[in-house]
Amino acid sequence: MGRMSLLLTGLAGGLLNGLFGAGGGMAIVPLLGRAGLETQRAHATSIAVTLPLSVASSLFYLSLGNVRLGEALPFLPLGLAGAWLGGRLLPHLQSVWLHRMFGVVVIYSALRLLLA
Repeated sequence: MGRMSLLLTGLAGGLLNGLFGAGGGMAIVPLLGRAGLETQRAHATSIAVTLPLSVASSLFYLSLGNVRLGEALPFLPLGLAGAWLGGRLLPHLQSVWLHRMFGVVVIYSALRLLLA
């Protein structure tokens, strides 16, 4: 993947994150895979990219008053537990199952958006 492709991948990830939350991962994972990263590494790298993007987006939305921290706090404990569990499971999943699970999440998300 050339330098321009990497820059565009970062731009796409940031734009999608700002618009849809952590949706940047939906674009970054396939692009990193296309760049030659193995599946588990593409997913892990996507998380590493999405974290700072999510923090930046969160701060921006907080500064605009679009989010109340008190509304988000109840989701954090189990969200963090799920993130820890997912990080522990990722290295043990075969690529084919990771692709299938990711595909199901993408299709489910697409259907929810189309039918909402």
